[in-house]
Amino acid sequence: MRKVLLRIVFDQYWQMESVGNELLVGAGWVLAAWTLIAVVGLAVLWKLTRDSGQVLSSLLFWAIIPTAIVMIPVLGLPLAKSGVPLFGYGLMLFVGFASGTLLATRRARQVGLDPNVVWDLTMWLLIPGIIGARVIYLLQNWQRVVGGKAGMDAVLATVNLTDGGIVFYGCVIGGVIGAITFCRRRNIRILQLGDVVIPSLMLGLGFGRIGCFLYGCCFGGPCSLPWAVRFPPDSLTFQKLVERGTIPPDAAATIPLHPTQIYSSILAFSLAAFLTWYFRHRPFEGAVLALGCTIYPINRFVLEVIRDDEPARMGTGLTFSQLMSIGIFLTGCGMLIWLSHRHRGEHSAAGATKAGAG
Repeated sequence: MRKVLLRIVFDQYWQMESVGNELLVGAGWVLAAWTLIAVVGLAVLWKLTRDSGQVLSSLLFWAIIPTAIVMIPVLGLPLAKSGVPLFGYGLMLFVGFASGTLLATRRARQVGLDPNVVWDLTMWLLIPGIIGARVIYLLQNWQRVVGGKAGMDAVLATVNLTDGGIVFYGCVIGGVIGAITFCRRRNIRILQLGDVVIPSLMLGLGFGRIGCFLYGCCFGGPCSLPWAVRFPPDSLTFQKLVERGTIPPDAAATIPLHPTQIYSSILAFSLAAFLTWYFRHRPFEGAVLALGCTIYPINRFVLEVIRDDEPARMGTGLTFSQLMSIGIFLTGCGMLIWLSHRHRGEHSAAGATKAGAG
């Protein structure tokens, strides 16, 4: 588990050394790896879209990171001495977001949507999603995050994502609001777009949970199984267990815990694969979205039983995520029933029309 996955250093361009719980990597290695990834990514994008304008826009994006790395020592910024930390959580979010979007463009083409619609949609999902995820986290952890702070310190604490603190269901709430707004502005059927996006959402969640594991959030309860994990002192899990009095501040690591982040990642990847397959066999529009809203909450509700990072809410004995899971599960079931009835009605009407014409 590494809160800082690696630290880019500039004093030795080709350094590769592990110090403490951090891996020091020279900027030369990063530039070489980034260039290779950019070339492959642009080649795949061209193969999928054959859109030179979109490839050029992506090229500008890929150029931002190497330009920044080169300019840091040139400008003599403080980061040139301390190094640039690459947080594992942020990297996994980026990988999940990029891979999910690329795969969604392929599904968009299969239903007759312009793949550019998916790229346009990303900002309507990403920004409201992050806002929703952060707001829900703050509502649940206001005292720990902001308590005792005032003025600008309180403002900065509310937006300091390096402290950890986004909630997946909050991301869903914000993303849904953004998606509905986008579809209304662009006159796109929300159910059709939902079918395209939901497998990618699960794929992104799978990578995101790996990020949670690296950071040490979303941790599980005590575990005596062979695959139990211990988190180091620089992890969020360690800090929370110290606050609870579960372990002393000078402990070498946490007690053995369930790797619930890995459980969640495996389940998310499995669901992404299943929904991707189901997309090609869906009986009606909206079926993939509804099925995803039915299956995922079951996984999440059960997983919450062995997670140990969230208290029960409103005297129910259930966590916020379990309460949300119940609501989304019922919504998904309702969608399946309604869409199924509508589909049968449309087929009956079509059959009657053909019979009358005959």
